[in-house]
Amino acid sequence: MMKRKKSFIAAGFISTFAALTIVGAPSLFAKNDANTTVSKLEALSKFTRVIGTVEKYYVDDLTINEIINKAIKGLMTNLDAHSSFLDAKSFKEMKIQTSGEFGGLGITVGMRDGALTVIAPLEGTPAYRAGIKAGDIILKIDDKSTLNMTLDEAVSLMRGKPKTKITLTIVRKNEPKPIVVTIIRDIIKIESVYTKKVGDDILYIRVVSFDKKVVHDIKKALTENPHAKGLIIDLRNNPGGLLDQAVGMVDLFVDKGVIVSQKGRVKDENQVYKAHAKGTYKDIPIVVLVNGGSASASEIVSGSLQDHRRAVIVGEKTFGKGSVQIIMPINKSEALRLTIARYYLPSGRTIQAVGVTPDIKVAFGKVSVEEDHFSLKESQLKEHLKSELEKIDGNGAAKKSEDENLTKKSDKIITQEDLYNDNQLKEGVDILKALIITQERR
Repeated sequence: MMKRKKSFIAAGFISTFAALTIVGAPSLFAKNDANTTVSKLEALSKFTRVIGTVEKYYVDDLTINEIINKAIKGLMTNLDAHSSFLDAKSFKEMKIQTSGEFGGLGITVGMRDGALTVIAPLEGTPAYRAGIKAGDIILKIDDKSTLNMTLDEAVSLMRGKPKTKITLTIVRKNEPKPIVVTIIRDIIKIESVYTKKVGDDILYIRVVSFDKKVVHDIKKALTENPHAKGLIIDLRNNPGGLLDQAVGMVDLFVDKGVIVSQKGRVKDENQVYKAHAKGTYKDIPIVVLVNGGSASASEIVSGSLQDHRRAVIVGEKTFGKGSVQIIMPINKSEALRLTIARYYLPSGRTIQAVGVTPDIKVAFGKVSVEEDHFSLKESQLKEHLKSELEKIDGNGAAKKSEDENLTKKSDKIITQEDLYNDNQLKEGVDILKALIITQERR
């Protein structure tokens, strides 16, 4: 029986790793009847003949170890998009990623229909600044085609020394031809949670990814804004992260019942995560924003809050990554990343390959506003006359300083212009205002 002493489960593409616990290989013939044993022996005999044939007749001279490694890689990639074989080089790089700093682009990628697809660029990273978008298909990394490339091989190529260049050729929906983007690698440092205010009553919380401080930072934001009447949680382009942080985040707003369950073939991997009443913000209205770049942990949060009827989900259908991977070393230098379970939301529905459908579907775009041209011109005229008066009175410098202070303050405020540039956010705010009004009238 496969049994882990300790595991570090991640609910996302960024950190799809587990604690490196040595797992004993199960016997091929344990607890099998005679017919099953014969069947397995015949299958192993066939596999051995294939290996022998390749070793003897293949055009290139391959060692038996190279043939076995290729066979294992083929097996793992044919299981699902997230299982893979980590050879000595890949295993070493995975350890570097989990324990030290490395140069990267700041994008989370996955395989969708056999294509290397951007799940989401992380805000503030080189990829984000270069204009990479969720849903972009990476066709080439430098001069290497990604067709038939494994996920680990692609990640390895994109990782590199900080300040070095990499060129991605991407295919983007509604673009007539592939786009070539050059990006400078850098050390990836992400502020996972940041907050803003919408007016005086609404608190906006943006969660970029689920690192180990997400629940702490959200609690802090709620404590610092005790008079907030409503909450916008923005999980768009959030590729996931740590499962315990996703569970903890839902637990802040749900006081009882199942948050998410994890089920696999091996009973030891089955888990049910439940909410606790203590410390729950159970009355504040919530709107959650999602899109196609919302994956795994962010799907658990949005889907669970939706099932508990604790939040209104607004935006676009999420990515659909609802499986659990662990790292299982097979010797000192090689390992398997293996899918061992799937996540299920409180209602029993799965996320895997399905995603979370928002309650209110809203495609991203700008809000069309018809301007009153006469009023606009009048306003411009008044501002112009004010500035002319300031030149005469000598108050221009003081006014400039005041404007700069207002600009600094606005970093923490979502303006009307911001809302008109993001119709998903505006829709979310409008829905939340209606929820607040409804709650106040009860």
